[in-house]
This record gives sequence, C-alpha cells and structure tokens, in this order.
Amino acid sequence: MTDVSVQTTTIPGLLLVDLPVHGDNRGWFKENWQRSKMTTLGLPDFGPVQNNISYNDAVGTTRGIHAEPWDKYVSVATGRIFGAWVDLREGESFGTVFTTEVGPDTAIFVPRGVGNAYQTLEPQTAYTYLVNAHWSPTAAYTFLNLADETVDIDWPIDLDQAELSDKDKAHPRLFEVEPVARLKTVILGAKGQLGRALQDTFPDADAWAHDDFDISDPDAYADVDWSRYDTIINAAAYTKVDEAESEQGRRDAWRINVHAVVELAKVATAHRLTLVHVSSDYVFDGTVEEHATEELFSPLGVYGQTKAAADAVVQVVPRHYIVRTSWVVGDGPNFLATMRRLAEDGVDPTVVDDQIGRLTHAADLAAGIRDLLASRAPYGTYNVTSGGEPMSWFQIARETFQDAGHDPHRVSPTSTEAYAQGRSMAPRPRYSTLR
Repeated sequence: MTDVSVQTTTIPGLLLVDLPVHGDNRGWFKENWQRSKMTTLGLPDFGPVQNNISYNDAVGTTRGIHAEPWDKYVSVATGRIFGAWVDLREGESFGTVFTTEVGPDTAIFVPRGVGNAYQTLEPQTAYTYLVNAHWSPTAAYTFLNLADETVDIDWPIDLDQAELSDKDKAHPRLFEVEPVARLKTVILGAKGQLGRALQDTFPDADAWAHDDFDISDPDAYADVDWSRYDTIINAAAYTKVDEAESEQGRRDAWRINVHAVVELAKVATAHRLTLVHVSSDYVFDGTVEEHATEELFSPLGVYGQTKAAADAVVQVVPRHYIVRTSWVVGDGPNFLATMRRLAEDGVDPTVVDDQIGRLTHAADLAAGIRDLLASRAPYGTYNVTSGGEPMSWFQIARETFQDAGHDPHRVSPTSTEAYAQGRSMAPRPRYSTLR
C-alpha cells in the first residue's frame, strides 16, 4: 500500500490525491480525508462542513458540469467514475480541462469556480464529496454543457447513450458562460498612509475607509456579503499615541484597536478568510535593542496595550498574518513630511536622539504583505520594515534636512526626558528595531 500523495493538474488549484486502500478477505479500508497528512502535503485546510453522497445505480449516469461557490473534495466509496473538470473562473486558465478516472484509491480537491462533472463506469457507484459551506437554495452556480465543443471532453460513454438530466442537457456553451469572479481582497483603513499604498499594490481590491465601513460597529458586519472575499487587510487603527492616554482617547483606542478586531476575527473565522492585521513595535517596552517575532508582549502605554491585545485576538484566527512594523511613513502626515516643512519654514527643531528604530515606507510594507499572501507563507507573525541601519529620530531628521537641501546642523539633539518636560506624552519604547 502506497502512502497518500498529492499531484497538481492542468487546472490551477485542482489537486489529485492518491489514497492508500488497505484490503483483506473482508473488504477494504481507507482514510478518505486525513487533515494532518493532506495539509502537510499541500492540500488546503478547506474546513469541510457537509458530507454528501450521490448513489448511481447504472453505468453511464452523467452529471454536470457544475461550478459551485465553495470548495469540494471528491472521492468514490464504491464503483468507479470518469471525472471531468473545467476551469470556469475568470483568468488565463478559463476553459482549461482536466480528466481522470476516480476510484476508491483516488480523490480530487476541486476549488471554488471549477466546473465538476462525472460519468459512472461501474454499476452501483457511490460518489461522495465534502464541501466547506452548507448547501443553500440561493447559492449561485455556474454551468457548462457536457457536450460543449470547445472543451471537447472525450466521454467514455457517448452522451447520446448516457443517462443525463434535462437540466444538464440545457446548460450553456462555453462562449455563453460568464466566468466566476475570483474572490476579492478588502482593505480597511483605505485613507491612511498604508491604506493608500495598499490600494496601489492591490489595485483590484475593495478599499473601505471609515465612512464606508465602521469596523467598530458590530452591526456593520451583517451587511457585507463575505462570500465574495478571501482576504481582509486591516490597516485601520487608532494611532494617536499621546491622546490614547486621555480618558476619551483610551476608550477610542480600545474600541478601534481591540473591540473592532474582535469583530474582524469572528468574521474571518466564520467565513474562512485570511486576516492580515498590521501590528506595531509598541507591543514591546523597547528594553532590548532588537525585537524578534516571538518576544513576549510588554507594552508601556495605552496604545501599545491595545495593539498587544489585538495581536492576541488575531492569533486565534486559523488563517492570519500579524504584520508587525515600525515608524511608517507614506502619503500623508508623518515625521518626514513634518521635518521637510520645518526645513522650508526656517524652523530649527530639537529632536530626540535616544529612541532608535527603523523607518518603514508604506509602499515597502504593502509589498511585504503582498509577498506573504502571494507566496502563501505559513500563517503567523512576521516583522516587515524597510531596510537600512537603525537610526534615532534625530539622525533621521538631519538626513531629511540634508536631502531637502538644508543645513542638517539646524536640527539639535535632545533626550526623551527633556523633550517631555511640560508636555503630555505617552511612554515610548527606547528601542523599536524589529529583527
């Protein structure tokens, strides 16, 4: 008996699985779906919720071609089929065909939007499949005619001699089929520096600002058709570090940074979505010079506490990326923009020289998120910043003045303690550098 193995096919995401069948004088036994083994071999952990069996009494019974709005995992309990799959998703592979025989020793993973059909080769064939959504009479199917000349499936039993339903006979030809739309990404916090960069990086994504979708309103989630999405990128956050220490600021920070993330985590878990959550160096107290992803939380102020609490929430979402970053600058108000304005206005600023970290350009952060998703990296926590040696805010300010054509010595250094004199300031990490 061979071990279970997974093979790719001509259709992206359609995976053929060889199953060990153990037999003796009594019959045979197989593990039809074994989550641990199969996901290790590359099969998606697709979260089946319903098991269906289609019994077919006669040879030549033919069903399809149906593309369903969920993933399915197909096998045969008894008998044998000729299976045919046609990619009906929008994209370059639209119309691609894969065929093979399936018996008890074979299974196939069929991703959402790939048309599925089969023809029985033996009597009393029991066709069985797992799906990761409950059947609904309102579900949107896409159909293709079994006899379509373009895909030209070589059915073992001529369709004129096969058992077909009238509905299957009436399905449209390929040129009449509207391709199944691919699942989308939604960007939250679209008006922020990172939100703008994410829109450039994910031009096909839906981008929602607070006016479009209030992430802290539990009722707003019920109005969204989450079946259209496979990924949420949460770039929305309360980032007013100093104001978070006030009575109202503390409430707002917890409402947006934590309670809203709880709602996102519920949605992502219930709908099997990937949740990308942007975190911060402020989850640490900054007492070590470089922070690894596995460092334990030790936030100093309210803002850091809310970001750490949100990280803890997101970690329980099965499909999650916590993207920890630092000192983000992009299209919008930020430290570099302020220093350039001061340089042009003739102001000679005093800047702290004992907070050390690394700038992150919003475009670099967005590209890092894109690469994590595109490579299907293991779910978990990642540090994503721009490159370069760690610097103090004072050093960055001087370089900014110089790059703008002004004398860098106009910028003077000071300590955090001295700068905070007479100001209402939240505590800040001394070291913000992420490994």
